[in-house]
Amino acid sequence: MTRLWQGLCAAALLWAQPVSARDVSVFAAASLKTALEEIAADWRDETGHAATLTFAASSTIARQVDQGAPADLVLLASADWMDWLAARDLLRAGSRVALLGNTLVLIGSQAAPPLDPAPGFPLAERLGDDFLAMALVSAVPVGIYGKAALTNLGVWDTVADHVAQTDNARTALALVASGEAPLGIVYASDAQAEPRVHVLGRFPAESHPTITYPAALTVEARPEAAAFLSFLQSPEAASVFRSHGFVIHD
Repeated sequence: MTRLWQGLCAAALLWAQPVSARDVSVFAAASLKTALEEIAADWRDETGHAATLTFAASSTIARQVDQGAPADLVLLASADWMDWLAARDLLRAGSRVALLGNTLVLIGSQAAPPLDPAPGFPLAERLGDDFLAMALVSAVPVGIYGKAALTNLGVWDTVADHVAQTDNARTALALVASGEAPLGIVYASDAQAEPRVHVLGRFPAESHPTITYPAALTVEARPEAAAFLSFLQSPEAASVFRSHGFVIHD
C-alpha cells in the first residue's frame, strides 16, 4: 500500500503560479479540469483574455482562499464549502450561481463486470482484500457523497476498512486507471475523462445529497472575472459541460 498513499494528502500552495494583470485567476474543483480547460481556451479565442486555472479538492480551495490565495472566481463541487466562504465574507454579494450538477458512479477496469449499486449490493465480496478508491470521505465532496451513498445502501460498514482515501476525485480515478485499486467511486464526468476505466453502475440519486457545483466571484475579483462567469453560463459553455458528462442547472 506504500504507493497508494504516497503523496495523496500533501498540501499544495495553490497560488504559486504567476498570474498576469490580464488573466482571470480561477480556482476550481478537480473534477472540472477537462471541461474547464476546454471552455477557458474557447473564451481566450473569443476575448483575448486568459483564465489561469488552478484545480484541487473543494475543501482545499476554500481553505486556501481563506488564507489569501488570489482567486477571482471560485467553482466548487460543494454548496457547503461555498457557504463556508460566504460566512467569512470572501465572496462578492449576488454573484453566486448554481452552475452544474453531476452523477455518482462506481468504476472499475474495462474488463470488470457490472455491479449495480443497490441496497445491500455485494461490494465487499467484489473487493475481497483489495481497496476501494475514494476521495477523503470527511472533507472532499465526492468522498462525502460516496460515503453517504454507501451508508444509505447499507454497505459502508462492510467496506470502510478497505477504502483508500485520496485528496480529490481525479486522484481516486487515477488509482483505478492504473490498476492500483480495482474499484472506485467518482463523478460520471471523471469516469468519462479516463478511457482506462469503465462505469460499472450508477448510484441512485436519492442515496446521497444532491450534487451541486456553485460558482462565485471573490470580493477582490477583477472585472474580467465577471465576464468569464457569464461565459460559463452561456449556451456554448453548457454544450461543453454536457459533452463531459455534467448536468446543467436551469
